[in-house]
Amino acid sequence: MDRLARDRARPEGAPGGHAAGGRVSRHPAPAGAAPGRTARAAGLVGCRVCGLASPRDLATCPRCGAHLASRAPRSLQRVWALWLVGLMCYVPANLLPMLITDSVGQHYASTIVGGAVEIAAHDLPVALIILLASVAIPIAKFIAIAFLALSIRRRGRVPPAARVHLYEFVEFIGRWSMIDVFVVAILTALVHMGFFASIAPGPAAAFFAFSVIFTMLSAQAMDPRLIWDSAEPDAKHG
Repeated sequence: MDRLARDRARPEGAPGGHAAGGRVSRHPAPAGAAPGRTARAAGLVGCRVCGLASPRDLATCPRCGAHLASRAPRSLQRVWALWLVGLMCYVPANLLPMLITDSVGQHYASTIVGGAVEIAAHDLPVALIILLASVAIPIAKFIAIAFLALSIRRRGRVPPAARVHLYEFVEFIGRWSMIDVFVVAILTALVHMGFFASIAPGPAAAFFAFSVIFTMLSAQAMDPRLIWDSAEPDAKHG
């Protein structure tokens, strides 16, 4: 009885203590760590290569030798720079011809939206996929990245967990934005019948590819740990 009383008096996570319901805690809290306290506040830094937690004053990881940084330096500056370049490439990608077609001496040039409208007359699902991947997804990515970067500087009502999920979704969906470039490449390879018909990619294809690449780099340049830091009262952003 005395031992049971002593065990119940110990705080949860303390050596030899029991969690609520009489179960032993399998993950005791580190010495000096308060509940909900971050590794940065505890004076630790995690290696982004091997994951080892080390004292913050170390410059290199003792396990793998990688450079240690609590947060990616100048993360937001790189995010905005790459985001702006991607946006600058996206504008001509929608204004210039994406596909140039020569058929029996006639010359056609179509933009992304114009080509999707022409395809819709023959195959509506394909046209919707092209519009989704070439217009809706890129614009949504620009808005999401800008929102995340602004939310780090200015606290909003959206909780950090929801913003991290949004960041992961932006990183996942980014690779599917290249579908329009893939369609142009496939059509160029398949439709080439000399004098009768030929299809060539227009200047918009290069601008669109660069836009996708720079927005993907912009998302990767963002350090998601800054999203959690923005919820702290004395947060400092990189």
